[in-house]
Amino acid sequence: MSSTVEPILPGEDPGVPLKESVQPEPKADPTRADWERAAAKEVKGRDLDWRTPEGIVVKPLYTAEDVVGIEPGLPGFAPFTRGVRASMYAGRPWTIRQYAGFSTAEASNAFYRRNLAAGQKGLSVAFDLATHRGYDSDHPRVTGDVGKAGVAIDTIDDMKILFDGIPLDKMSVSMTMNGAVIPILAFFIVAGEEQGVPQHLLDGTIQNDILKEFMVRNTYIYPPEPSMRIIADIIGYTSAHMPKFNSISISGYHMQEAGATQVQELAFTIADGMEYARAAIARGQDIDAFAGRLSFFFAIGMNFFMEVSKLRAARTLWYRVMTELGAKDERSKMLRTHCQTSGVSLTEQDPYNNVIRTTVEAMAAAFGGTQSLHTNALDEAIALPTDFSARIARNTQIVLQEETGITKVVDPLGGSYYVEALTKQLHDEAWAIIEEVEALGGMTKAVASGMPKRRIEEAAAGFAARVDRGEAVIVGVNKYTLPDQDPIDILDVDNVAVREAQVARIARVKAGRDEAACAATLAALTEGAGGDANLLALAVDCARARATLGEISAAMETVFGRYGTQPTPVSGIYGGAYDGDAAWDGLKDGVSSIARRKGRSPRMLVAKMGQDGHDRGANLVSSAFGDLGFEIVAGPLFQTPREAAELAIARDVDVVGASSLAAGHKTLIPELIGHLREAGRSDIKVIAGGVIPAQDYQILRDAGVQGIFGPGTNLVDAASQVLQLLGHNVPPVGVE
Repeated sequence: MSSTVEPILPGEDPGVPLKESVQPEPKADPTRADWERAAAKEVKGRDLDWRTPEGIVVKPLYTAEDVVGIEPGLPGFAPFTRGVRASMYAGRPWTIRQYAGFSTAEASNAFYRRNLAAGQKGLSVAFDLATHRGYDSDHPRVTGDVGKAGVAIDTIDDMKILFDGIPLDKMSVSMTMNGAVIPILAFFIVAGEEQGVPQHLLDGTIQNDILKEFMVRNTYIYPPEPSMRIIADIIGYTSAHMPKFNSISISGYHMQEAGATQVQELAFTIADGMEYARAAIARGQDIDAFAGRLSFFFAIGMNFFMEVSKLRAARTLWYRVMTELGAKDERSKMLRTHCQTSGVSLTEQDPYNNVIRTTVEAMAAAFGGTQSLHTNALDEAIALPTDFSARIARNTQIVLQEETGITKVVDPLGGSYYVEALTKQLHDEAWAIIEEVEALGGMTKAVASGMPKRRIEEAAAGFAARVDRGEAVIVGVNKYTLPDQDPIDILDVDNVAVREAQVARIARVKAGRDEAACAATLAALTEGAGGDANLLALAVDCARARATLGEISAAMETVFGRYGTQPTPVSGIYGGAYDGDAAWDGLKDGVSSIARRKGRSPRMLVAKMGQDGHDRGANLVSSAFGDLGFEIVAGPLFQTPREAAELAIARDVDVVGASSLAAGHKTLIPELIGHLREAGRSDIKVIAGGVIPAQDYQILRDAGVQGIFGPGTNLVDAASQVLQLLGHNVPPVGVE
């Protein structure tokens, strides 16, 4: 028989009987009202609610009250809010990709092979702007663009070199291509054939998302209607012949990069997907035969929980859309997505902060459940990445997968009061915009009306004003700034040498082909464009016959024409944020003073030269300077330097603001200045802005550029400097 001995606590007398304990009255659990009173007392009544750029009110505390009625379900089951696979990363981590391409196919191939050896799992190809716009490298309109913002692809030989030593039956390849999507995909198919890989084994994704090009990125070729036909033809061809290949990557990335809020990015991207599905159905295709190979592409910015919730809401929205469109197969209703960390969040100033930004964004993508991810490099605010910076970007993903434990639990933020409530709110806000789009007749008609583009540009102008006023903090740019910036090594592509090499290869390909057979395939493509034949099937024949990318594009352009738009800057948004600001009012007085002296308002041409369609910076400059009282001449996209000079002279401008985001500035801007001088108009001031490395400043100054405004420039301060160039002495007024 055992006995137990009650322990004697320190200070107790074992001979004194214990008094009967008195239990305190039980206290009720604190309520939300109790918390609100306590928090208000701590912050002395200050409102802790935060209103995001989307207009969403984010509360400082979320509780069970905020998720009443919300049921996110389970991963791998409808509506897929928590992930499209039951095991998610616990079963297989996301695919590590690096979006890369520069200079020649040989240089890009060597870069890819080094990255693959270092742990990268899939390829993501960036093409140069000449290729995007359907021009061969020997075309006179692309002299400053060849090889500068991606790899130049003119012929099937270029594509074969690009993937030399990379087995296309074992490697997933993502290609960011929209305008010249027909020749690029045809080259990829034939490169596989000549590598011994049949079409049905090719694995990867083609972006093939033209609607967002008309909204923000502008690397289109043909008008909207034939462009939508091209998309439907690609969906049809790949469904029949390439079962492992994703026929479209519906992209919101470029919308956010152009200034869209996360709600706008989410809504317009899902609406684009609806439009593409309807276009394929209209071409006689069964939705469940193609929908399982549709994929998406989102940007991941610095609003961490918003980005996590955006990806979760996107899956729920797509499930809803595809159900309403009549899909029966659950796979058709799964939104699978690639993500890329933000380019616009990267800063030229204090650039090593970009490593931190990219890490935060990569974590958001992982917590949101992306299927693959590209992480931007620290130097991409000013140039293409070097091997050094690309390694850091790639290793960011490897460290997250291998060292953090993020991949061990499926949807680790699922059930968070905040995340679940925010997911529902994003879903509802985005659905309201989708209903607006539907009321306009769908996304094609909405794009034609200009509504999405206008909304995005308004959001971009509003955000730029908040940054310039210091209301939105960008570390190292408008707060915690360094007195001096240390230079960093950047990748500089010799555009002249690349173009010469490409032109020589084009000549060799043409000299070695059967010219009559090639001409026959191109004629068949033109005939097909005027009829109802599948354009990708005809282009594959052209690629086999060694037609060039420019020739294949031109064969369709003969029927479809080439599309062009005229920028229309938004007004009142940027200036409205400065209402009552003394410095802003001083600048407006300066503009008025010049107007009295000249007898008209100062006049500025905002010029976009070359094939760079990224127009966020140009639109912001036009909006801000227009709100100050400048007369803005918004030049059309894709001008040559001569055309920009002729427009500047014809409109008698005082200043040309040349916007460059694609590294063509060393070629295009000096040429513009040369044409102005030849015409006897050296009095017209030329300033340059955009993605211009500090290392290039002296080259531009030597060429005659009188003001250079790099990434992160405060537009109010820039306006002050321009007024000084025009003879009005206004001190700089940028944020300290």
